[in-house]
Amino acid sequence: MNLDLNGKRAVVCGSTQGIGKASAIELALLGAHVTLVARNEEKLKAAVKELQVYSGQKHDYFVADFSEPEQLKKVSAAYAAKWPVNILVNNTGGPPGGLAIDAHPEDFIKAFASHLLCNQILAQTFTPGMKNERYGRIINIISTSVKIPIRGLGVSNTIRGAVANWSKTLSVELAPYGITVNNVLPGATMTSRLEAIIRNKAEQSGKSYDEVKEEMVREIPAGRISDAYEVAAAVAFLATPAAGYINGINVPVDGGRTGTL
Repeated sequence: MNLDLNGKRAVVCGSTQGIGKASAIELALLGAHVTLVARNEEKLKAAVKELQVYSGQKHDYFVADFSEPEQLKKVSAAYAAKWPVNILVNNTGGPPGGLAIDAHPEDFIKAFASHLLCNQILAQTFTPGMKNERYGRIINIISTSVKIPIRGLGVSNTIRGAVANWSKTLSVELAPYGITVNNVLPGATMTSRLEAIIRNKAEQSGKSYDEVKEEMVREIPAGRISDAYEVAAAVAFLATPAAGYINGINVPVDGGRTGTL
């Protein structure tokens, strides 16, 4: 099985913590040059130092705020002018929780911009280089909510679904150029995002943090919440030559929780 990413360059968004950071680490272990993207430069500098360089990789970063799509367009274009990118991992923190019926229209607009529009900007920026090299991987870290909406995440469910359909459409358009587009759907993964969701549910229900967490675990056939590196392993595999014929799919990494095929 060819899992070698030596000579390939990966851009990983939201990569100073959680699944994004774990994905960057796994891609570096497979030999890729990794570029981290986030809005906090100090955290980016620290995260770059954690990436393996055993095969002589040169890792770097650029600062971008996904609440400002035009700024992202400028900095990503400047980066693409210097380096061809083979692998793009789209990963952005989810919108705040709450019922869809209670959300303001502006909440949907903000989430749509930071997720779908920013993904589109990066795809448009980096696919010319992928086409030239006849090797491209666009991997979107979304949510199992694209299969079954999650209660209390109205805006997130809506926007994640839009990203999933965008991704499927793109997979058909780009396949002739040796570019695959796939979605990784994390279930309950112990990240700061999940901790915030548990705290919010605890406050609303009057239960303790541990009680809410245990209720969540009982819904997972595997009987535990995953580690970010378990999701990152799926991201890294989809980036490799071995996954070259896997295209346009959703890959749940959820311990069997999602009740659909």
